[in-house]
Amino acid sequence: MIDVMETGTAEVDATFVKTERNIWRDVLGSPRYVIAPMVDASELAWRLLSRRHGSQLCYTPMLHSSVFCRDPKYRREALASSAEDRPLIVQFCGNDPKILLEAALLAEPHCDAIDINLGCPQAIAKRGHYGAFLQDDWELLRNIVRILSQGIKIPVTCKLRIFSDINKTIDYARMLEDAGAAMLTVHGRTRDQKGPFTGLASWNHIKAVRERVKIPVLANGNIQTVQDAERCMKETNVEGVMSAEGNLYNPCIFEGRYPPAWEPASEYLDLVERYPAPSSFIRGHLFKLFQHILCLAGNEEARANLARNSTMESFRGVVEALRTRYLPYHEGLMLWDDKSNDYNLKLPPWLCQPYVRDSPQKHLIKVEAKKSEQENSTIKRNLKDEDGNEISRKRLKKLRRIARRPNRQSASVKRGSDLCTSCPNPLGYKCEYKLCRQCCRAKCYQENLDCAGHRNLAKTRRQMAIQFAAERQEIGNVI
Repeated sequence: MIDVMETGTAEVDATFVKTERNIWRDVLGSPRYVIAPMVDASELAWRLLSRRHGSQLCYTPMLHSSVFCRDPKYRREALASSAEDRPLIVQFCGNDPKILLEAALLAEPHCDAIDINLGCPQAIAKRGHYGAFLQDDWELLRNIVRILSQGIKIPVTCKLRIFSDINKTIDYARMLEDAGAAMLTVHGRTRDQKGPFTGLASWNHIKAVRERVKIPVLANGNIQTVQDAERCMKETNVEGVMSAEGNLYNPCIFEGRYPPAWEPASEYLDLVERYPAPSSFIRGHLFKLFQHILCLAGNEEARANLARNSTMESFRGVVEALRTRYLPYHEGLMLWDDKSNDYNLKLPPWLCQPYVRDSPQKHLIKVEAKKSEQENSTIKRNLKDEDGNEISRKRLKKLRRIARRPNRQSASVKRGSDLCTSCPNPLGYKCEYKLCRQCCRAKCYQENLDCAGHRNLAKTRRQMAIQFAAERQEIGNVI
């Protein structure tokens, strides 16, 4: 394990030099247009696509520091890059200063800065005590930033969310600056503003932070077009802006273009051929690029094909099918009629464009309306069982689920036919040893075996632990 408490004078002096220089200008090359760290979305192929269309700085997806340290495969995939993929910032989440430093030292040769995720608002971040749920523990955060900034040679940055109170947000940002952060990215939303309750980001909070800290600041939130980006920089005086959702729906956002969706989709698939990505990443990108088309009647088959299949051939087939259908409209050979009574000008659905959520207030109105409709439904009132009693909503959902899968065997049938060879529990049909999950786990642990069917990988984990220990010993020797 790296000893992070014994930082010598030379390291402190190096930290002082790092904080004196302007990371935004001197290290990153003054980027104004930045692509956010996005889980399962900002992989190498997508970063390269974004860079080709106006993005000047990219972040990796959020990486779990502990997994990054112990899993060589995870580390290798996370650090996949190329000569075009610079400047690059690697982002980590975690709450242990020693593990975060160890991860940062492993990533240091492959990037230009290390970012600490202080903005993730999801439930998994709350369970793991990282992201935006560290903002209540300032002493821990001060320690994390200080140890990383003193322990690595490249700058340390932070991406954070705001507090409702502007003054508390300013104090929070200044604490991170004093601890050693060389740049801040301020997402102008609180950690409660997520999902259907996202709402608008507060640029006033971002502006207040920019005015009270000396280090560079990037703004995040409400960036759906290049005009939004320019207006945000003008109103808040930040060095640059970061886009996440706006970039996913239109990777040409910073060029100010709205291309037909099949153009960036085809270019992205070409990049994936050179820099492979998981099929789930590819599918997610295509669903967002074709979001407005796939919501239209008549495209159910394309949507189903995209959801069901995972091969490059199937992905290209969907892109080509949608291109063939909408290209005549795009070229003006056929007249597009959206059959709406809205006379406001708007982009046709085959062009890349922002996805606009309902406001939290409108969402609540819809939820209440749907709830009222369900309660007053004549179908619900008339559904009764054989004794004339009304069927509950929970029971109705179960009956519908059974009706959709009439040929599925019940657990009792399985239990009577295929049982574990060591106990009366049902066996796992993909288990190599014809055992239930618990018995298989015990067998794999005792006999140093792997079972892919149950994902009981005792042998693999032991090998990884040995390799991890060797790597940590090697790092310790270098240090």
